[in-house]
Amino acid sequence: MLMLTGARKSEVLGATWEMFDLESGVWTKPSAHTKQRKEHRVPVSANALTLLRRIRETAEGPYIFPGKGGDQPLTDVKRSWAAVCKAADITGARIHDLRHSFASLLVSGGASLPIIGAMLGHTQVQTTQRYAHLYDEPLRAAADHVGKAIDMAGKKSHTEKHGKSV
Repeated sequence: MLMLTGARKSEVLGATWEMFDLESGVWTKPSAHTKQRKEHRVPVSANALTLLRRIRETAEGPYIFPGKGGDQPLTDVKRSWAAVCKAADITGARIHDLRHSFASLLVSGGASLPIIGAMLGHTQVQTTQRYAHLYDEPLRAAADHVGKAIDMAGKKSHTEKHGKSV
């Protein structure tokens, strides 16, 4: 859920079923659950909705990820995270890295910094700006697109003037 939403660990672990509209695919995080202390409404992916629906089939209680007894949220995932990393042969990964990976995938997919900031719940543009360095590939692809368009226009113009292609 962390990787699919880019949410903070505390937001995911404290999430309740009433925060989700599984029909419209929206997660509304109340102000008490966000770092900025502002309500954050964010669409979730189809994959996240599939995961939530699967969890819902066997869920008991108000929390998506309940702790022991089910009346409180899960608070510690250190052992689970360590087990996942060990099984995947990953070293040095922090759980918060999933949030950064989410943002990095958005950047590499060409999403704008304002979109990424909105997804992550950033209120300051400077906070999202740290991902700007990851924009090199989408920017290079855009620049290459322009270069190819200019090449094609030049070839077309040359063909029209001289009657042969280059």
